Amino acid sequence: MSLDSKIPAGPLAEKWEKHKFNVKLVNPANKRKFNIIVVGTGLAGASAAATLAELGYNVDAFCFQDSPRRAHSIAAQGGINAAKNYQNDGDSVFRLFYDTIKGGDYRSREANVHRLAEVSREIIDQCVAQGVPFARDYGGLLDNRSFGGAQVSRTFYARGQTGQQLLLGAYSALSKMVNTGKVKLHTRKEMLDVVTIDGAAKGIVTRDLVTGKIDSHAGHAVLLCTGGYGNVFFLSTNAMASNGSAAWRAYKKGAKFANPCFTQIHPTCIPVHGDYQSKLTLMSESLRNDGRVWVPKDKKHAKITAADAVKLPEEERDYYLERRYPSFGNLVPRDVASRNAKMVCDEGRGVGVTGLAVFLDFADAIKRDGKKTIEAKYGNLFDMYQQITDDNPYEVPMMIYPAVHYTMGGLWVDYNLSTNVPGLYALGEANFSDHGANRLGASALMQGLADGYFVIPYTIGDYIATLPLGVAVDKSNPAFAEAEKAAQARVDKLLSIKGNQTPDDLHKKLGHIMWEYCGMSRNKEGLEKARGLIQELRKEFQKDLKLIGVNEELNMTLEKALRLEDFLELGELMIIDAHNRSESCGGHFREESQTEEGEALRKDEEFSYVAAWGYAGEGNDPELTKEDLVFENVKLTQRSYK
Repeated sequence: MSLDSKIPAGPLAEKWEKHKFNVKLVNPANKRKFNIIVVGTGLAGASAAATLAELGYNVDAFCFQDSPRRAHSIAAQGGINAAKNYQNDGDSVFRLFYDTIKGGDYRSREANVHRLAEVSREIIDQCVAQGVPFARDYGGLLDNRSFGGAQVSRTFYARGQTGQQLLLGAYSALSKMVNTGKVKLHTRKEMLDVVTIDGAAKGIVTRDLVTGKIDSHAGHAVLLCTGGYGNVFFLSTNAMASNGSAAWRAYKKGAKFANPCFTQIHPTCIPVHGDYQSKLTLMSESLRNDGRVWVPKDKKHAKITAADAVKLPEEERDYYLERRYPSFGNLVPRDVASRNAKMVCDEGRGVGVTGLAVFLDFADAIKRDGKKTIEAKYGNLFDMYQQITDDNPYEVPMMIYPAVHYTMGGLWVDYNLSTNVPGLYALGEANFSDHGANRLGASALMQGLADGYFVIPYTIGDYIATLPLGVAVDKSNPAFAEAEKAAQARVDKLLSIKGNQTPDDLHKKLGHIMWEYCGMSRNKEGLEKARGLIQELRKEFQKDLKLIGVNEELNMTLEKALRLEDFLELGELMIIDAHNRSESCGGHFREESQTEEGEALRKDEEFSYVAAWGYAGEGNDPELTKEDLVFENVKLTQRSYK
C-alpha cells in the first residue's frame, strides 16, 4: 500500500497556515456531539485532552497511574526549545527547523519539523500564562540556555525540573476540564487493545489495574499519547512502567510502525553499577553547558575514581569532545556524544570501577562563575547525583555513561497526526514524525505540547467533520465483545503457563540482547544473531513464564508480562528494521557504514525514506512500505559538528 502523508502544497513557511484554513471545521454546537478517547495523560495527552474539551468535545482520558501528575513527562529535566530569539544571538524559526533536520541526520519530514519550529513560540506564551515558573534573568525576562546540536541559546527551563513544571501546567488545564465534566478521567486503567469497526478506530479495551476488570470504551476517535518504547532494553532512563504496548496493539490492528530501530542513547546518565538495577538515572543534557567531558589521555590512569581525578594534571586529561568538535565542543548532539563516550571506553580509557564511564567536570565553571551561580542553575541535579552516588559534584567530577533514553521511531502518522487507520491518532513520542534518526535535547517537551495544544485541535476536525452528526458509537457492536474476549483470553493464557522465570528475569535477557546487538552500534552479523536469540526467548516466555496471583486483583507481575509479551515482538521488529537499514544515521549506527573518522555515514540514494512496517499476521515477516523523504529547503550533506 502507499502512504499519503497529506503534506500541504506551497512554500514551506506557508504550509501550516494554509493547512489550518483548508482543513474541515466542526462548528461549536456539533463538537458537543462527539466523544474522543485520549490514552495517556503526559504532556501530549493532558494538553490534547484539555484543549479538545475546551473546544467542546467530550473527552475520556485514560492513564495507568493513579494521577496524571505521575506521567513520565515529569522526569524531563533540562528544558524546552522555542525559536523566540530572546538572546538576540541569531536564532529564528528556520534555524530551529534546520538544526532539527540536521540533528535528525536528514531522516525527518521537512513540513512537520518546520511546523514544530513555528508552533514552538506559542508554547512558551501558553505555558507562561499557565504559571509555569521558567527561569528568568536579572531583569525579570525569561532566560535561555544552550543545548546539544545548536549554537544559539533557545532552551527555556525551570532549573532541572522543566518537565515537571510543564506537566503541572497541562494538568491544571486538564483538571479544570475534569471539573466542568467535559473530561472524564479514568485512572489505573491500562489499554489492552484498539477496537476497529469497518477499518476505523472506534474505541479501546482496558484492564482495571486494581480489580482486573476488562472493559471497553467507545469513541469517535482514539488518540494514543503513550510515550516511547525505550524499556524494551530493560535498563533505560524511562519510568519502569513506561511501555510500548498501546502502540504495539495499534500496530497489530493495522497501524504502520515507522523507523522502530531509531532509538536514542543519552550521553549523560549515571553508569550501571550492578545487575540489581531496575532502571538508570538521567543527568540533564543541560549540564554539558558548563560541565567539561574528559577521560585520561593514558590508559595507565583508566578506572580512576572521581576523587583521584581531581589530582590528575590538566596535561594528562583528554577533553575529547572539545578536541574533536571545536565548533560545538561539549554541546554536540546526543548520538555524537554517546558514540564518542563508547569509543574512548572501548579504547581502555574509561573511568570508575567498571571502566564504563567518563567524567563530567564542573571545576572550571565553579572557578569562573562561583558555586552559587552553578547551584542556581543545577542545584537539584547536583543533589540528586550526590544522593545516588555519594559523590559531591561541587568537589569532584560526575561520572556519566550513555543509556537508552528516547525513541524516535513510533506509529506512522501523516501531517494531521493520523495513523493509516482512520480515527486513530498518535501524538508526542508515540509517533515517529519530527525527530528523524536523532532527537535534539529539549525537543521532546516541545513536540508533546505542540501536538497536544496546537496541532491536533485543528487537524482532528478534518476527520470528525466527515462523520455523521449525532450518531454515537454503538458498544453493542460485536467488535467490542470480540476485542474484550481476545484480551481476556490473552490474560488467561499468560496466567496458565506456570513456569519458573518471572517477567523481570525474562525482560533482563531481552534487554541484554537488545543492548549488545541493537544498542549504540549494530552490524549485520550481530543483528541476525539477535533475531534468532529473541525468537528463542519468545518460546522461553511462552513455556517458562512464572506469574503469581490472579487477574481479579492488583497484579504487577501480570502487568509486566503483558507488556513484556509486546516488547519481545517489538524488539524483533526493531532488529528487522536495523538490519534492513544498512546505512548509519543519527542514533542508528551500522558499523559497516562509517566515515574514516568514525562518524555515521548515510546512504541517501538508498535510504532517504521512512520505513513503515505493517503487521502481516503471526509467524510472517512484517511488510515494508516506504515513504520517500523529499528535501527542498535543506541540502543533504555529511553531518559535521567540527
